[in-house]
Amino acid sequence: MSGQMVSYMGRSLGTAAGSIVVPAIIQRAGEHASRRFLEFFAAQIRNPGTRRAYFQAVDRFCHWCDHHHLDFADIEPLVIATYIEQLTYELSAPTVKLHLAAIRMLYDWLVTGQVVPFNPAASVRARSMSL
Repeated sequence: MSGQMVSYMGRSLGTAAGSIVVPAIIQRAGEHASRRFLEFFAAQIRNPGTRRAYFQAVDRFCHWCDHHHLDFADIEPLVIATYIEQLTYELSAPTVKLHLAAIRMLYDWLVTGQVVPFNPAASVRARSMSL
């Protein structure tokens, strides 16, 4: 996991699933965004396996954004749709859906915490699975 370890009130966030590290794109968005990011993984997702899978999905998306020189404010539905479309060529359909679910849930949490005004992932759909 990349980025710097962020402390809240002098403590690092460590979980049964490992340490949660705030990605650079979130850090650049400010302290409030970083704190909400940590709270999402510490308070919203109780299952360690789900927490680990969702963190890996969100962390991969954040690295993709960094690779494409995007800032947090640049992320809109088209950006997320492009990312999800790219994942369909690299990962199985259920894994792509997991990635999209993780991004959606994080943004829902950021909206309720008034970090962002709307969820850019809400309107994005993954390809349906074929039987």
